[in-house]
Amino acid sequence: MRSHPREPDSPQAFPHEGTRPDFRNGTRTGARDAGPKDPGQKDPGQKESAQKESGRDRTRPASQLPDAGNPPSVLPVQGRPAGSVPDPTRTEGDGPGGWIEALRGWRDQILASPGFQRWAAAFPLTRPIALRRSRQVFDLCAGFVYSQTVLALIRLDIFSLLAHGARTPEALAEFTGVPEERLSRLLGSAMALRLLRRTRSGAVALGPLGAPLVGNEALAQLVEHNVLLYHDLADPLDILRNGPGGTSMLNRYWAYARSSDARSLSPQEVGPYSALMAASQPLVAREVLDAFPFRRHRRLLDVGGGEGAFLEAVGRRHSHLSLTLFDLPAVAERGRERLTESLPGNRVQVQGGDFFKDPLPEGHDLVSLVRILHDHDDDDVLRILRSVRTALPPGGTVLVAEPMAGIRGAETVGAAYFSLYLLAMGQGRPREPGEYRELLVRAGFRRIRSPRPRSPVLTGVITARS
Repeated sequence: MRSHPREPDSPQAFPHEGTRPDFRNGTRTGARDAGPKDPGQKDPGQKESAQKESGRDRTRPASQLPDAGNPPSVLPVQGRPAGSVPDPTRTEGDGPGGWIEALRGWRDQILASPGFQRWAAAFPLTRPIALRRSRQVFDLCAGFVYSQTVLALIRLDIFSLLAHGARTPEALAEFTGVPEERLSRLLGSAMALRLLRRTRSGAVALGPLGAPLVGNEALAQLVEHNVLLYHDLADPLDILRNGPGGTSMLNRYWAYARSSDARSLSPQEVGPYSALMAASQPLVAREVLDAFPFRRHRRLLDVGGGEGAFLEAVGRRHSHLSLTLFDLPAVAERGRERLTESLPGNRVQVQGGDFFKDPLPEGHDLVSLVRILHDHDDDDVLRILRSVRTALPPGGTVLVAEPMAGIRGAETVGAAYFSLYLLAMGQGRPREPGEYRELLVRAGFRRIRSPRPRSPVLTGVITARS
């Protein structure tokens, strides 16, 4: 049976009562103030305590500093009494960073105090910060509801309908076949999320976050695709402890992830994921095209190029390039059909094969790997990069475009979303740019560069020379 957190009034919850401000009553008072005092009475220890509170007591040994590893109230962990859970981020000893972690631990202890939270929400200078933080925490808890709101709007085709102008709720209910009272709940949720807005006349129109979804097939398919991810993460502890197993819908969706002979996959098996990649690839291609100077090259090989959406985008902007697509045979045929229609002539070649078992085509001064490496483990990434290195001439360039972890402005993409997505898929992991650089060096590449795309949320870019 889980015990309750220690109440703030418990003396053990604040092990340094005598030297810490007390926020438990919503006001900042000294912890020594146990009761009313005569206004004229002076505490002989008051001056010394005040000096310690303000940081002027610089002779206090580190051993007497507040313990950053003991939060004010914690749930007991099996095998440990309440209040004894160590802080895994704390730097022990007097080494570099120890005092910084101690300050951060003290800060976290204060922020976790219900009394401080009440005080911060009431104090005018901290109230905006407190409200913003509480909203952010709530959004973390309610994220699934938000995503389901977007999914319902997409499936009901609300964005496309409103692209032609505002509509009344009655008209939307008639169009969607959803009773107006129930639809009003969805519309209200969408307005709160700024996906929709209400006009002065009471009609419903596109909001600032809903307008970009109009006609955006890539985002629509991603929202639909996430249904598989939510299924796999219905019990996150199960997948964390036991792995994806045979029930993972993502593992079955990405057919090559579970196949011992990917070259034998049928068109039906590769069709769904190839279509998904083709729909979202133009967004990535635009970022890569703006970040990398393709004009300096003559022949481009796109490894794992899918249906050819990336090559199509490159070919339209750089007509001087000769293009080659390499992917699994069933996927390559889908690419051949697309590129024959979109880029007629003799400038496009298509070759089927498995980059783990077949040599890559040679004779290209540029090889691209667009969203290929992050869903493979390190050993397999090295195999791919070494195969690319073998196919390139001396001085040739490899171009890697992947969603990456540790990118400012895109932290949640790599470290949060793709971390669990790839876990559910059963292979690969998000990597920081430094990890890709290390793998490139191990594969024999040099002169590694990281051109920054305009939108790092969509992709990161790294180049290297053979």
